[in-house]
Amino acid sequence: MKKLVALILAVIMLMSVCALAETTGETEGVQASPEFYAKADLSILSGKKLGITIQSLQNAYWAGVMTALDTVLTEAGAEFTIVACDDSSATQIGQIENFISSGCDLIMVHPSDAAAVEDVCAQAREAGIKVMCWDDPMENTDANWILDNTYLGTEIGKLAGAFINEHYSEDNKAEVIVIGYPQTKILLEREEGIMMGLEEVAAGKYEVVANQAGIIASDAQTAVETTLQAHPNAKVVAGIGAGAMIGADEALNIYTNGEIPEDMGVFTTDVTKQQLEQLEDPTYPAKGIIGFEGSDVDTATACASMYALILADNVGAQNVFRGVTPITEETVAQIIAGMQ
Repeated sequence: MKKLVALILAVIMLMSVCALAETTGETEGVQASPEFYAKADLSILSGKKLGITIQSLQNAYWAGVMTALDTVLTEAGAEFTIVACDDSSATQIGQIENFISSGCDLIMVHPSDAAAVEDVCAQAREAGIKVMCWDDPMENTDANWILDNTYLGTEIGKLAGAFINEHYSEDNKAEVIVIGYPQTKILLEREEGIMMGLEEVAAGKYEVVANQAGIIASDAQTAVETTLQAHPNAKVVAGIGAGAMIGADEALNIYTNGEIPEDMGVFTTDVTKQQLEQLEDPTYPAKGIIGFEGSDVDTATACASMYALILADNVGAQNVFRGVTPITEETVAQIIAGMQ
């Protein structure tokens, strides 16, 4: 069975390379790769003053990556401040204003609301400060480090669809729970992509029995538990982030008393240590994650490389698209090694 899964994943990855050119066609940019990041000289960060503001540090993915980024930037000799705005645009604008007045060389913003910080980012650039956005294709930046979130969601759906094809048929359809978060534009795009990927790969072999919101693990767990009351045979979950996997895993672990059947699986994105540990643990139904650069350390190093490339005026385009790759039980050990 593992050989079959490996073959399916290889096909998915090949399809992904071809599909990315199509899905990112509407927004011009360059595709990040190991060769792209290799252009960066991290020594340029020595003595540079960096201001970093993100949505939240309560999210496990962000907490892990920012911890790793702290280490990478410290080793590079940078002077930096990492703050969270707790999803408040007003707070984030104030943080960026403080970075401007303190004379930062570069500001990175992971926006609570990209439109809300456009003007203050323009002010930073007028002051001669480089600006990078993580997640949104903003206008007033030197570079945007972004995902095509519809494409990312499609890859989650394809991974779940490959699993459905292996265990289900048109006469025995999988009952699927989709965990989304339509309140946020990029997460709605991921959710829509999941539906597209499922249909592309497993049309006629599944039925979505519930579409629930759950960005944090406790909400996702409650959503799955509630769905199971009405649909006790729901065994496949596809979700938009770490919380969806962690919460669904807990709900299904309890529901099955840790006796996970072969036809039960959870598929999401983000890469946290807890997700990876559950992917290794047979008492949880986690079966696959669509990851980004790899571990926390890999992502932090790639982010620091973006800073170095921006400061050296060597990015090549305003929009830089991050790559994605499946993580399964066959590849999870090497990713865990680089987690915080």
